[in-house]
Amino acid sequence: MRKLFTLIVALISFQFIQAQFPMGGGAGRGAGGAQSMNVGHFYGKIVDSKTNKAVEGVTVQLTGNKFDTVTKKMKEAILATQITRANGEFSIENLSVMGSFKLKLSSLGYKSIEKTISFGLKMPTGAPTAASMQQMLGQADKDLGNLKIEADATNLGNVTVTSTAKPQFEMGIDRKVFNVDKNLMAAGQTATEIMKNIPSLNVDIDGNVTLRNASPTIFIDNRPTTLTLDQIPADIIDKVELITNPSAKYDASGGNAGILNIVLKKNKKNGYNGGIRAGIDSRAKINLGGDINLRQTKTNISLSGNYNQRKSISEGLADRNNLLTTPSYIHQTTDGVNENRFSFFRGSVDYLASNRSTFTIGANYVTGKFDNDQDQRVDSTIKGTFTSYNMIKSLSTSQFENWGTQLSYKYNFPKNGENISADFNLNSSNNENNTSINTQTYNVDNSIKGLPLKQKTIGGGDSKNYTMQVDYENEITLDSKLEFGARAAIRDFKNSSDQYRFLVNDYYLVPSISNKYKFNDQVYAAYGNYAFKVKKWSYQLGFRIESSSYTGTLLKQSGADSSSFSVKYPLSLFPSAFVTYKVDDKQDLQLNYSRRVNRPNFFQLMPFPDFSDPQNINIGNANLKPEFTNSFEVSYNNAYTKGANFLATAYFKYSTNLITRYVYRDKNGLTLNDSAYFNTYINADNSVTYGLELSNKMPVNKWWDLTLSFNLFSSKINATIPDQSVDNELVSWFAKMNSTFKLAKGLSLQFSGDYQAKTILPPGGGGSGGGRGGMGGGMMFGGGPQSTSQGYNYPRYAFDLAIRKEWTWKNGKSGSLSLSMNDIFRTQLYKTYSESIYFNQVSSRRRDPQILRLNFSYRFGKFDATLFKRKNTKADQGGGMDMMQQ
Repeated sequence: MRKLFTLIVALISFQFIQAQFPMGGGAGRGAGGAQSMNVGHFYGKIVDSKTNKAVEGVTVQLTGNKFDTVTKKMKEAILATQITRANGEFSIENLSVMGSFKLKLSSLGYKSIEKTISFGLKMPTGAPTAASMQQMLGQADKDLGNLKIEADATNLGNVTVTSTAKPQFEMGIDRKVFNVDKNLMAAGQTATEIMKNIPSLNVDIDGNVTLRNASPTIFIDNRPTTLTLDQIPADIIDKVELITNPSAKYDASGGNAGILNIVLKKNKKNGYNGGIRAGIDSRAKINLGGDINLRQTKTNISLSGNYNQRKSISEGLADRNNLLTTPSYIHQTTDGVNENRFSFFRGSVDYLASNRSTFTIGANYVTGKFDNDQDQRVDSTIKGTFTSYNMIKSLSTSQFENWGTQLSYKYNFPKNGENISADFNLNSSNNENNTSINTQTYNVDNSIKGLPLKQKTIGGGDSKNYTMQVDYENEITLDSKLEFGARAAIRDFKNSSDQYRFLVNDYYLVPSISNKYKFNDQVYAAYGNYAFKVKKWSYQLGFRIESSSYTGTLLKQSGADSSSFSVKYPLSLFPSAFVTYKVDDKQDLQLNYSRRVNRPNFFQLMPFPDFSDPQNINIGNANLKPEFTNSFEVSYNNAYTKGANFLATAYFKYSTNLITRYVYRDKNGLTLNDSAYFNTYINADNSVTYGLELSNKMPVNKWWDLTLSFNLFSSKINATIPDQSVDNELVSWFAKMNSTFKLAKGLSLQFSGDYQAKTILPPGGGGSGGGRGGMGGGMMFGGGPQSTSQGYNYPRYAFDLAIRKEWTWKNGKSGSLSLSMNDIFRTQLYKTYSESIYFNQVSSRRRDPQILRLNFSYRFGKFDATLFKRKNTKADQGGGMDMMQQ
């Protein structure tokens, strides 16, 4: 018996020595020595100190000594991390029974606790017996009991926390995070409406989003997407991340606009939950939705679906002076009704194949239809005399489908903080559109002038985007991390637009103004990032290399290749750097820098004229160069009091070879004597943008939260183009306010507003915009200014209001009823001025003011971790690795 006891002690001691000083092939076996014979097991339960109820979502971190292979010294390292489930329990296995450990408990809304623990292995005295040996082995399975944590609204790092609720704003090293799942105005809407309440973002009348006066790249769950914002239901969005200055890890394309990452809701709790939603607006248009999530220890299944109807009513005015040899003036009025409906379906499965391997497969499918009915009147005045007017009736129908597939694999190495992941994404879409335009000219006395002009456009297109990426991360030491990876992105696009004219008794194809084309775009990249910390200073240095090529082809009517062009860009270097100084627990200072690129697209490069609009002919410029931007930011973040956060950011962007529109007049090409405007693109000399962005989230009192943001900036464009020199500069600003009132008995009220001062038109801006498959937002010139880099937007402002009633029942189910109205004072008017040496123009548009929306949602679920628990409790808890994959 004594020999058996001696053997057991020797085995335990050997395991401890091997865990602390790994030898041979065991050098990479993980933190704390997670070998199969390590038998130590800590478990316990986290409870509220006042209510003694289990606390969910507590981070349980265990640290101990580990041999650092870099410094060849013993260093404290993280051995395991878990997040407690609904019953507050945690369980950490495969630990050495020798030595001491530090257990740290932290949770939003609670004070952190750190305590030293050990197994306290005691050697039996006297002759060993079976009972004494059993007692000793039992000490390796230690129950820490109920660990009490004290509630306290506090600020943890860069996160603003109020009680246990999710904070509205969080600050990361390279991004700002806005939690929008509780936004009252979002119910029954699309992602476009969400963006209107995000500081730094502006949304125009067509739903186009700009970030600091440029269009950002849209990501969903950190991956590129072909979906537009109006195709993403707001009810499935969890948070929005603004990456204003992306690091070398991200694709360098997108110019100076940054990345807008939309994070969708996902179940992170064992058990099941789901919900149903329904709503209707004052135009009798409905929205329906539902989702169901099922999570076991190793599997997470998520399904959701939405159906939305919309009826959009718009009105517009435009006045244009043509500065030609024979001056003329045109006045245009536009009234339009657009009815659309779309369906969104999404599903995903996460499978934890082992404690180290996770597979994810996901898919989404979106389909929709848009019907547009538009009436226009165009009055023509020549040399001060009203000569005639046109009545234009256009009817259009557009249908689209979009589906995407995602395959992901992640492997965690035995060494803590080391992992490799691989992603494959395919996004495919197609669209069909049919437009008919009837134009009748009238004399001043309202008599008909000539025959009507009847036109028809039949078009469509399809695209496929392939993205493949591999990423590797390695926490070299506790204060340093290395990551590198590679990415390939391939895009195939095909489009056709056939133009027909009515002659005698039928429509006939007009080949000269029809077009078919395709293009292939390929970008290959590799990157590396190194992050390290020295006392209060944190550094992240990155480097990215990209190579790209572009091939565009015009097609014959039969579909065969007609003529093509190709552009290859050499290797480009994109460095990035982030330096952060932690002043104290509440304050941070950060300086960051990155270089990005905006490559020309097909229409900007295509050197063949597009005669779709004979009065405004588009032609590309195959000699365009990529536009490069160097961006600098200095940020100060201060969580100055409980539940509050102040962020100030000064930014500077310098772009060279700025791609901008250029308008010139030349012979039409279709007729011998007529001339027309040609819209093309050139590289301007440079542009400079700098500004100061301030945001402040503060709890005025227990029932009133107020968020204010302000952005003061200056944009200057320097362009030397034929026959003119453009120096366009304007100082501008915009401000946003979001005020939430928590009233009695589950009632809450949200009042938000924004003001946009006079701003310079974005480079290359204007155009018709807002369309699909070549269908612009308006006919003739009214759809938008045909601008060069000259022009500006007039000031505008609007206010929104929403109220919600919430119910929570004892069985865990909940419901809410919300009522909202946008632009409650009918003040949102989009007005633009643009000019060139050939014309000047003022246009204005208003869309969908004072729409009332009523929405109801119902949530259900059971988050008890024992719901799907297997007989083997320890095996089910899995040592916490499944929690690390959330």
